[in-house]
Amino acid sequence: MLSLVSELCGLHAQVMSSAELTLWARVDGVSRDSLARALWRDRSLVKMWAMRGTLHVFRSNEHAAWCAALRTYELRVRRSWARYLGIEPEDMEGLVEAIDEALDGRELTREELAAEVSRRRASRPLAEALTHSWGGLLKPASYRGSLCFAPSRGQRVRFTNPRSWLGVEGVADGSEEEALRDVLRRFVATNGPASTQEIARWWGGPSATRIEELIGSLGDEVAPVDVDGVRAWALAGHADAIASAEPVRSVRLLPTFDQYVIGTTKHSHELMPGAFRDRVHRQAGWVSPVLLVDGMIEGVWSHAKKGKRASVAIEPFRKQPAWVRKGAEAEAELLAGYLDGELELTWEA
Repeated sequence: MLSLVSELCGLHAQVMSSAELTLWARVDGVSRDSLARALWRDRSLVKMWAMRGTLHVFRSNEHAAWCAALRTYELRVRRSWARYLGIEPEDMEGLVEAIDEALDGRELTREELAAEVSRRRASRPLAEALTHSWGGLLKPASYRGSLCFAPSRGQRVRFTNPRSWLGVEGVADGSEEEALRDVLRRFVATNGPASTQEIARWWGGPSATRIEELIGSLGDEVAPVDVDGVRAWALAGHADAIASAEPVRSVRLLPTFDQYVIGTTKHSHELMPGAFRDRVHRQAGWVSPVLLVDGMIEGVWSHAKKGKRASVAIEPFRKQPAWVRKGAEAEAELLAGYLDGELELTWEA
């Protein structure tokens, strides 16, 4: 499980149940509480805001490296962004420092954190900004390695300082560029061939031009690959294997916000049998669960657990042959077992 989290460049965790199902789809024998145990008991995983300002789960022993790369984010220092969130740009650095101090060795709700920051900085506006801007003012502290998630208290989310929570060192200055190059190297290793635009969209920080420069700085480690007339990048050691790879027959049910779909967002329409992109990439950034057939997105699906019944509804984009239906049913049976329920499977037109 930990190796997978590393290989995927983290788990997308806006919805924790989808992060759990991302593991289920890839790790044999994983249980429903495996992710929670790793986060809150073993502390081998850590949850934080990361690329594109979204929540992710990373390996704890890679926390410092991810924070070093995230320090390159331009968003946190833009004057217009700071003012939009209700504070002056010059207050941003002091706010991050205050959050770092307030969370050291403690686990606080957002309201408790706001009150502590206000006390330490004698600034009521800062406290009000923290209270009224969910996530916005906390993300820079997450990028800097001063904030991560702690176990919730009932329904109340709590935060803590990664140094005291994980027992890790802070992020050393001067490591940002190399850390970002390593992140791009790892993304290409898992998602390549990937175009510069695809990499830039996934990372969500520097421009495509800057990403192009960073990819170029990897030198012989990467190789350009032509994908239907689009220049993309692959690790040089993977290029021959990609070119000679044979199609593999497979049927998979991937959850909402799955990394496979997120990693192919810029060209996902190429993986569909028609104009179905709006059914996968929906409003407000929502990404649907997908029926994946031989790597192609052939439909969407949903599930619900009611009592002992685990219902799975599959909506294919077009009529599917018997072997696909059989494969999807096998996947649904596995999901029902994971959910500890009796399967009720329906195919919808």
